[in-house]
Amino acid sequence: MTVKTSFSEKLFNFCNYLFFILVGLTTLLPFVNLIAKSFSSEAAVISGKVNLLPIGFQTGTYMYVLKDSMFLNSLKNSILLAIVGTALGLFLTTITAYPLSRVQLRGRKWFLLMFIFTMLFSGGLIPTYLLMHNLGLVNQFPILFLPAAINVFNMLIIKNYFEGLPDGLEESAKLDGASNIRILFSIVLPLSLPVLATIALFFAVAFWNDYFTSMIYITNQDFKPLQLYLKELLVSSSSEFLKDNVDAALNTTPQSIQAASILLATLPILMVYPFLQKYFVKGVLVGSVKG
Repeated sequence: MTVKTSFSEKLFNFCNYLFFILVGLTTLLPFVNLIAKSFSSEAAVISGKVNLLPIGFQTGTYMYVLKDSMFLNSLKNSILLAIVGTALGLFLTTITAYPLSRVQLRGRKWFLLMFIFTMLFSGGLIPTYLLMHNLGLVNQFPILFLPAAINVFNMLIIKNYFEGLPDGLEESAKLDGASNIRILFSIVLPLSLPVLATIALFFAVAFWNDYFTSMIYITNQDFKPLQLYLKELLVSSSSEFLKDNVDAALNTTPQSIQAASILLATLPILMVYPFLQKYFVKGVLVGSVKG
């Protein structure tokens, strides 16, 4: 039996589609404009003629950016930061979430209260900087990922997911003589791939996009990540930006180089999404609601 759709429902669906198409375009069109600028000629960019399609197609801008030693060093730092930070963050967050998901843990509520307290209150920027300075982490690469290695919000999502797993699995494993560590790595984690993939994506995006930490703690050019490079690139003036490269100043514009740099910085994290997309919705929904 086919249910006939009323006119009001059709109108509602049409308005929904129209609204989300407009929202999608507002996020997509600026990205398309960046692509067009990065491939357009110097004269077209300076005259403001570039909108959604390149004018005077050229690839010299990308050649210049990919030869820039500062860009390549920052890219290397960001890739290393995303890999090391995500691996360490996922490991520490997981081994923290697992015991907190077990009701037999003594003082479990107090431990949870202490973690949640840190979500609401912090020591402030200056005391945190002084702490990092006294620990000898300022101007060192580990400062970029160690303070954010455990994210309480992510930990609570994983904890709720663990709580939703059947208790019988753990009980039967203990009857077979399995330890808590063996249960975690052999039973719990293989069943938790959706939420682990989701949290890994959260960590990777957070570390990749973070520029504030490096802006506060890093002055050494060798340790600057890509986002801090882009931040300095976007706020620099045209004369400062191209003063050391006469060829670039004659053949391209700061706007084109900025656009190309932003696109190259976005590309790596975009390549990760297709591999984790199938886990994303399931992991967030199941991990955010206690089973």
